[in-house]
Amino acid sequence: MEIKAIQKFVRMSPRKLRLVASLVNKLPPTKAVETLPHTGKRAAEPLAKVIQSAISNAKNKGVSESDLVFKEIQINDGPRLKRGRPVGHGRFHPYKKRMSHIRVVLMTKEPEAIKEARKKIEKKAEIEKEKEKIELKSKSEPKKPKKGVKILKKLAGKITKRKEEN
Repeated sequence: MEIKAIQKFVRMSPRKLRLVASLVNKLPPTKAVETLPHTGKRAAEPLAKVIQSAISNAKNKGVSESDLVFKEIQINDGPRLKRGRPVGHGRFHPYKKRMSHIRVVLMTKEPEAIKEARKKIEKKAEIEKEKEKIELKSKSEPKKPKKGVKILKKLAGKITKRKEEN
């Protein structure tokens, strides 16, 4: 089961957010929320809020916090605010204030026994599909000689008849 939480238009550069997201990507979500405030980065606050929101969404669906793992943490570019600074001689130096979209997807852990059983079932299904394909090929009409081969045989027959006549 997948649980999503999205926060759009976070007024922070995606590069800064990605740095913090890479720190907590391998941790369980509950542990990530606990460790983010201690990273010393301003980007930790909005990321922690989104992760907490995803955990709350999972609780609403009846999933235990301990069964959750990160499937993905995506930090995408948002729109840019184009601003500038006046400098000497009536000039203007432009810069961009970047925004980000944060997307957190959590999924439930599967016990090892269920994973192995699922893999076995998938392999059996693939083998059965291949057998069906082979059976369909063998049941299909017998192979007919190609048109080119028929024409060549006719021509060979005509040539031999002409030689016999001469």
